Amino acid sequence: MAFQNPDEQKIQQYLKTAKNIAVVGLSDNTERTSYQITKIVQDYGYNIFPVNPKLAGQEVLGRKVYARLQDVPEPIDIVDIFRRSEFLPEVADDFLETDAKVFWAQLGIENEEAAKKLQDAGRNDIVMDRCVKIELGKLNQK
Repeated sequence: MAFQNPDEQKIQQYLKTAKNIAVVGLSDNTERTSYQITKIVQDYGYNIFPVNPKLAGQEVLGRKVYARLQDVPEPIDIVDIFRRSEFLPEVADDFLETDAKVFWAQLGIENEEAAKKLQDAGRNDIVMDRCVKIELGKLNQK
């Protein structure tokens, strides 16, 4: 059975209740989509936690970068993923080693194997192929 995203109401609820968002694959290049969208998410008032092993220990958007999702020292509400689809199963493995609540793959990113892995582990709060920025825009129109 193909993965299906939660309904709009559930997606909006994730964003309304979230405070901490870990951003997997955040780039320090201001021209990259991951940087631009994360800046907007930060401007909405969310605490961001950059995750990128190549930039670990540095700062992006004024926040310390962590090598792995498991290294983030605070509870994570949403894991926002900017990695290619084929890397999602690996990110899902990392996600399962945390208490993070929502696995969120950005627009154009989805992977059935990752979704099944998470669902088999009882972690059903999964959003794929959706942009946090777009969903925040919908939330603030209401």
